[in-house]
Amino acid sequence: MKIKVTQEKLSKALNNISRIAISKVTLPILNNVLIRVDQKKVSLTTTNLDMAIVDYLPVSSSEDGVITVPAKLLAEFVSNLPKGENTEISLKNNKVTIKAGDYSSIINGTPADDFPELPEIDEKKAVVYKVGVDEFKTSLAEVIIATSNDLTRPALTGVYFNTSDNILRIAATDGYRLAEKKLIDKVESEVQAVVPASSLQEVLRSISDDVEEVEISFNEDLVRFRLGEVEIISKLIDASFPDYQRLIPKDPEIKIKLSREELVRVTKLAALFSKSVGGSIVCEAIEPDTFSVKSIANEFGENDSKINTKVEKSGKVNLNSRFLLDALNALEEPTISFEFSGHVAPILLKNQKKNNYIHIVMPLNS
Repeated sequence: MKIKVTQEKLSKALNNISRIAISKVTLPILNNVLIRVDQKKVSLTTTNLDMAIVDYLPVSSSEDGVITVPAKLLAEFVSNLPKGENTEISLKNNKVTIKAGDYSSIINGTPADDFPELPEIDEKKAVVYKVGVDEFKTSLAEVIIATSNDLTRPALTGVYFNTSDNILRIAATDGYRLAEKKLIDKVESEVQAVVPASSLQEVLRSISDDVEEVEISFNEDLVRFRLGEVEIISKLIDASFPDYQRLIPKDPEIKIKLSREELVRVTKLAALFSKSVGGSIVCEAIEPDTFSVKSIANEFGENDSKINTKVEKSGKVNLNSRFLLDALNALEEPTISFEFSGHVAPILLKNQKKNNYIHIVMPLNS
């Protein structure tokens, strides 16, 4: 095996794929990167058994061969080589030699026989979607904040890709809040799949500046994201996502238009005083023209900030300040809609103009 490639391209690829290389006592080869050269096509692969990252490397010359080497060691060595140098990787007797100018190193490799076989998407049966990279990144960031870390409820640790009315939506909930975004309009194929949030975080981290489109392929138990020269393949979460549509308030009684920037400011002020009470704040609509955000009186004191706006019906609700701020930061427009039906009902936050994103926050016990 022999590869000749620039230091920058090799370092970028290794830094990307080495993130998921993990050391397991029962399967130490997961600490390695699989380097494969087949008919002038060079691929670098790592896996943690739940997910795999493959980076297809553009090289100036190559000879066929395959080997695995410690991923992080190789990544750190290459990252410290001089930029602009051509890097040569060659294999002999399971020893990998890396050369760049006057720098040279030999790393002991391990045969690829024990490297886990990668799962493959059945191209004939796969459901495929394509979306612009900016829309994908923005949408995912707006939804993934609502995922849970509770491993006893696996479906809530992922993002639900689902279709209805010829629209592909993504949604996430941790039981205390819910976020949903319309990702693609006018789709023909249907899907209901829960993708692990950890896999999606890796997808976001792997998107480079030159990627313009994300291709998403689903089959029965796998999803693949194609990002230019990079592929990320992940297992889907084998659990049913809640019927979240029934949680969305249909016609809230109180609807208020607010400046997103101003609401963020007053929420942050109230949050400063609410740390000792679990971040609990009170949002109150007061007829005819006041929206109040205040902290509950405690050892730190209390805070009450008011926003002037049209109010047609009074009401108040207790919320977690961090959840409210997360939702406000995910909204895009300068004017947002704050809707609820009383102190025990969830609040609905959405952009004033675009009807493509909603965020629901459940109330705290008052």
